[in-house]
Amino acid sequence: MNHWAFVVAAYAVTVLGTGGLAVWAWRAMRSAEAAAESLRRDK
Repeated sequence: MNHWAFVVAAYAVTVLGTGGLAVWAWRAMRSAEAAAESLRRDK
C-alpha cells in the first residue's frame, strides 16, 4: 500500500492549519490595533 497520499495529506493539513492560524492572528491584531487607536483618538 502506498503511504505517500497520507504523507501529502498530513503536510497539506499542517500547511492549511498554520496558514489559517496566521490569518486569524493577523485579523485579530488588526482589530485590536483599531480598537486601541479608537481609544487613543477619543481622549
